[in-house]
Amino acid sequence: MQNRFNVAVLALSLAAIGTGAQAQETIRIGYSGPLSGGAALYGKNVLSGMQMAADEINARPVDIGGKRYKVEIVALDDKYNPSETGINLQRLVQQHKTAVVLVPHSGGVFAAQASNEKLKVLLLAYTSLPQATERGNKLTVRIPPDFTTYISPFVKTAIGKYGKNVALAQADHDYAKAWSAAFRPAWEAAGGKVVADNPMSYNKAADFYSGVSRVIQAKPDVLFIGGASEPTALVAKQARELGFKGAFIVLDQAKLDEMAKVTGGYAALEGAVGVMPMSGDDRPDAAAFTARYRKANDGKDPSSEVALNYSAVHATVAAMKLAGTVGDASAIRAQMDKAFRSLPGQYNPASVEGLDANGGAIVNAIVASVENGKLKGTLLRAAQ
Repeated sequence: MQNRFNVAVLALSLAAIGTGAQAQETIRIGYSGPLSGGAALYGKNVLSGMQMAADEINARPVDIGGKRYKVEIVALDDKYNPSETGINLQRLVQQHKTAVVLVPHSGGVFAAQASNEKLKVLLLAYTSLPQATERGNKLTVRIPPDFTTYISPFVKTAIGKYGKNVALAQADHDYAKAWSAAFRPAWEAAGGKVVADNPMSYNKAADFYSGVSRVIQAKPDVLFIGGASEPTALVAKQARELGFKGAFIVLDQAKLDEMAKVTGGYAALEGAVGVMPMSGDDRPDAAAFTARYRKANDGKDPSSEVALNYSAVHATVAAMKLAGTVGDASAIRAQMDKAFRSLPGQYNPASVEGLDANGGAIVNAIVASVENGKLKGTLLRAAQ
């Protein structure tokens, strides 16, 4: 009797395996970004969006090439240090067998691009620097829109309402350097003047009084600031404490709603021009996403990097389904444009309309300004 029982159990087990009822494999998507240090909140927001997408996908595991898969996000801290990113990329590919890795800062993206094609790994680049997809790397997708699309409306709004003298007090990392290099000629072409230029190490300091004091002595009408949200907010707060009454132009990396939590509300950010926070986007898919995120995160508002990287994970898995593979980075990359374009609205809250010829996201973004303590938005239609 016992032998017949054992044979029956074995037969049932083999049948389950044969039908795939028990079998489920894993898609590992890597992440290398800041999870400690001054940019930790930024990095954790990116990771939060990725994990939310993975959780949704895993609620109904996907079938790819006749196999069932769940998604696992493998996260490594690079402390916003590009040299650490390069090391992490190697670990993610060789140790964790990831075919796709997301990096959320420009220095890390460029470090990863030194080896990602050789390693045959698709790089999801969360940086709005256009160079990320203009260097000919065939295994890179840029997730946010090109930052230069913001410069003209930022300049027009600030110079028209607040004055022509601007002081540059942005962060000193590569991304902020690229922003200031593109911003300065645009400001001057609009008839403005740069009266001071003093970049600061946002990720290594919390006291910016000395640097801010130096630039406001030049009596600017507008301060050009930006890096991660928390230190950017401290720069704005300390500028107010030092008597600065003017406006702010805020790089798109910093989020106005997160800054307001540090400054004690939007009143301290009066006159600021930046990217509309996700929670302020009233388009139906965006509003529904914000509500879902709040429910899952104790009422916390999602940032734009939460939403865009959430969509990036959904699009990546959709591209794998279209390509019929979870491991061929080239085949997955070839389907990413179609994957983004076919994403249902509920998985595309930031309104990504596909990829351009170089692999950069086409996004209908919203520019925000703080007026009378409230956010006012203007939709930017993306060039197709």
